[in-house]
Amino acid sequence: MRVGLVCPYTWDVPGGVQQHVADLAEALMELGHEVSVLAPCDDESDLPPHVVSAGGAVPVPYNGSVARLAFGFRPAARVRRWIREGDFDLLHVHEPTAPSLSLLACWVATGHIVATFHTSNPRSRAMAVSAAVLRVALEKINGRIAVSEAARKTLVEHLGGDAVLIPNGVAVSRFEQCEPLDGWPGDGGAIGFLGRVDEPRKGLGVLLDAFGELGEERPGLRLLVAGPGDSDEVLQRVPEGLRDRVVLLGRVDDADKVRAYHSVDVFCAPNLGGESFGIVLTEAMSAGSAVLASDIPAFRHVLREGAAGELFPVGDAEALARGAAELLDSPERRRALSAAARKEVRAYDWRTVAVDVVRVYETVLLAGNDRSVAVAQRVRE
Repeated sequence: MRVGLVCPYTWDVPGGVQQHVADLAEALMELGHEVSVLAPCDDESDLPPHVVSAGGAVPVPYNGSVARLAFGFRPAARVRRWIREGDFDLLHVHEPTAPSLSLLACWVATGHIVATFHTSNPRSRAMAVSAAVLRVALEKINGRIAVSEAARKTLVEHLGGDAVLIPNGVAVSRFEQCEPLDGWPGDGGAIGFLGRVDEPRKGLGVLLDAFGELGEERPGLRLLVAGPGDSDEVLQRVPEGLRDRVVLLGRVDDADKVRAYHSVDVFCAPNLGGESFGIVLTEAMSAGSAVLASDIPAFRHVLREGAAGELFPVGDAEALARGAAELLDSPERRRALSAAARKEVRAYDWRTVAVDVVRVYETVLLAGNDRSVAVAQRVRE
């Protein structure tokens, strides 16, 4: 079938939804489907042939962070033209509640629409205030997918209806084997972090506080940080005597991201909340990392209640430091967690997840114009 995927967030900036759409597109094409992706994009020079730019994006506060979105008359015209020229059997829009391309696509499209909901935010004032307006567009959706129970709950509480639960996917084989970065992890041990360093809910501040304690006790310990943001602000939060042991890679390409996962003894995800799934965890698990993560519901689910990674209380730097110290001192525990992670992450491999997504597509096409609740029920059956 011919599928049009709509990404609401700019293609230029790494993010979980962008990665999800990119990987889903590749997985669908591997299954023999024709795919075109529409996304905001400021730099069109290096786009894959199946990705179409809807023009530049603007920063907008959304779901506890700042997202780069595209909305208005010009993006709407580009959405309309892309849909007309694409002649798709089905549109698959992502995060249609965000004020961006997916919502525009719902407004202008007349054919079959599947939507994936990624956001977990039970106290979303924006969604509550705009619920009536959103319903006009969302009523055109024939099938709904939620990437987690938290995302499904947010959808149900704010907008009603139901959704099929299909988790985020990860290209497991892409992360399994790789050489570490030169000189890593080293004899003194290494902890890793990946995410936007200037986004408070990613929790880097908690990890930096813990590293301040651990670094004093462990002279050789280093911290590897990958992700965009102001490196000077990060270093200002680290005691001066430890700053030379904090290495900031900045934004990394896919190859170096994989190498980073293989360069540390412990991978830490200290997020404070607002995560509906945790793609960074499944990537680390695919690499066989020993994971230490904050005990938020989405992470607890992915880590199988702690069977595939250690959990610590959200925002508790002292507990993080204790958990990291125990893992650094126990190679046997790290190996056990690595083995468990590699086993559990198979359930999230795109080769499995994409088949479930296609099943939703087929159900929607067979159901015609039936409401999405009925589609959800048929898929479950």
